[in-house]
Amino acid sequence: MIDLHNRREFLSNATVATFAAGVSLSGTRSYADTSPNNRVIVGVMGLSRGQYLASGFARQQNVEVKYVCDVDSTRIGPIAKKLESDTGKAPQQVGDFRRILDDQEVDVLVCAAPNHWHAPATILACAAGKHVYVEKPCSHNPREGELMVEAARKYNRAVQMGCQRRSAEGWIEAVQRLHQGVIGRVYLARSWFAKPRGSIGIGVPGAVPPHIDYELWQGPAPRRPYLSNVLHYNWNWLWHWGNGELGNNGVHRLDLCRWAMDVDFPIRVTSSGGRYDWKDDQETPDTHAVCFEFPENRQITWQGLNGSRHGNSSFAEFYGDNGMMEVDSSGSYILFDKADKKIEERKFPALVDDPHFDNLLAAIRNNTPLALNAEIEKGYKSTLMCHLGNIAHRTGRTLNCDPTNGYIRDDDDAMKLWSREYQPGWEPKV
Repeated sequence: MIDLHNRREFLSNATVATFAAGVSLSGTRSYADTSPNNRVIVGVMGLSRGQYLASGFARQQNVEVKYVCDVDSTRIGPIAKKLESDTGKAPQQVGDFRRILDDQEVDVLVCAAPNHWHAPATILACAAGKHVYVEKPCSHNPREGELMVEAARKYNRAVQMGCQRRSAEGWIEAVQRLHQGVIGRVYLARSWFAKPRGSIGIGVPGAVPPHIDYELWQGPAPRRPYLSNVLHYNWNWLWHWGNGELGNNGVHRLDLCRWAMDVDFPIRVTSSGGRYDWKDDQETPDTHAVCFEFPENRQITWQGLNGSRHGNSSFAEFYGDNGMMEVDSSGSYILFDKADKKIEERKFPALVDDPHFDNLLAAIRNNTPLALNAEIEKGYKSTLMCHLGNIAHRTGRTLNCDPTNGYIRDDDDAMKLWSREYQPGWEPKV
């Protein structure tokens, strides 16, 4: 377990690559010797995306995944067995993540549970003295994101959101060059996500399967009967638990656009779209277009399409008064001049998450909780864009926002969606 009061000083021996974009590629491999005081102990909550994260953290130097946790008991054993095969040590298997928080040896909670759990679990983990790697979107609603930032500051914890491209070499270079003016003043970023999802059908009420702790799965969300088509993924498309494709994959794109354009909060948000492809239980739009306007005549757009994969070959495009840049998922990019002539192309390897894990581990080992490429305040600002886009969709109105904090102006009904109701006893508090 990391002892932050008696830790060794590794910064003097590290090779740290810091870019003008304000991020670091520094990892823990330079810091993670075999000293027991430098070992990081991890518990993983939620074993859908979490099984990948558990394997990712387990392969980092001097890191132990001590716990794997899920409300579905059928998921835990196979993942624990794989980790034992990979590392030679079997993690403990638990169904309630609070057992991870009770263990004083644990340094990090990895939260890969459904969206309605992200903020409550993160806040409880910070209060228990744990650092957090929380999957995107960081919160189910805007107020939760504000509370997560408060918790990270109050308890001095490192909280990293899982927007892993923030730590990718290609994206760091691309953003650095945009900030340096390679295409002049960037005034527009366009992003999109296209993937055929299919119908979720009509759910059938029934008894909860014996291997699922549905009460704990619901956790902070007000209780609803069990339906056959919600777990383990389709909750994404129901407002009670999820945030639609905008919060699911749009957050990755919008985070990168916001970073590249160096903007914080929009002044105006408009949305169009709806359920165009299927007629089923899904509540969130399967066809969605959102526009975010920022001060000084700048704009970010996102388009989501769940009926087709066409048009998803690149990740985002940036337009400036001297040209444009097209960037793919890995951060490989192409520069075009004002006449749309290709003038430069840079290739980078396929995206891997290890540098993002490294960035969190280095911040923990060096007791620098703000030295994160996707620190929770950055994550909250990007997640807020998704929430605002969804609020604009749900109200059917243009949102006018305060550029200092993103709050919706002169629309009390829209601001009611800034937070949510909670199951009694589960209200997140800092």
